[in-house]
Amino acid sequence: MALFRTVAWPDPPSLIEGAGVVLRAPQMADYAAWAALREQSRAFLTPWEPVWPVHDLTRGAFRRRVRRYVRDAREDQAYPFLIFRSVDRMLLGGLTLSNVRRGVAQTASLGYWMGAPHAGRGYMSAAVGALLPFAHGSLGLRRIEAACLPSNVPSIRLLESAGFVREGYGREYLCINGVWQDHLLFARLSSDAIPPIRPRPLGAPVLSASK
Repeated sequence: MALFRTVAWPDPPSLIEGAGVVLRAPQMADYAAWAALREQSRAFLTPWEPVWPVHDLTRGAFRRRVRRYVRDAREDQAYPFLIFRSVDRMLLGGLTLSNVRRGVAQTASLGYWMGAPHAGRGYMSAAVGALLPFAHGSLGLRRIEAACLPSNVPSIRLLESAGFVREGYGREYLCINGVWQDHLLFARLSSDAIPPIRPRPLGAPVLSASK
């Protein structure tokens, strides 16, 4: 992983390089690609996300989003990134370390989304794998938490392959798609062993094996 600048963004934006992906802080120049990918992926993402505000995909809403991102990073509250494919800088999705707690906690929460055309092709696994050294190393976070719906099998597999351990079950943990829903709770410690890498070509779709 190569990291250029850590907290003092956005000039220039932070870059984290992973296996076939690059993570970078969002900026206004990303608006068109971001809005197009989110709109294209609306039906795909709706079951897994909070209800989108009516004007969520407008330029003004994105501008406010970027301003909030910059403020949160400067105040050490959250670290959002967009995910790009290394070879052509195509926007793939995003992920965020949010709700950073310092003091005796040294903890943050991981959230992520992937555009529908790029899901199931290994990009998010590569992005999470690139982000974890930054989180545990540069940010000094001892514990990274994540939660996902019990029905979201791909997300469960992704977290477990990245070394997250299932720790519990949160009843009505988050309001997703307008409904308070139970979630599986995961966490990864900086002291946890790095899981073995199971490489496959990035961009290749996952094929389900017959039983």
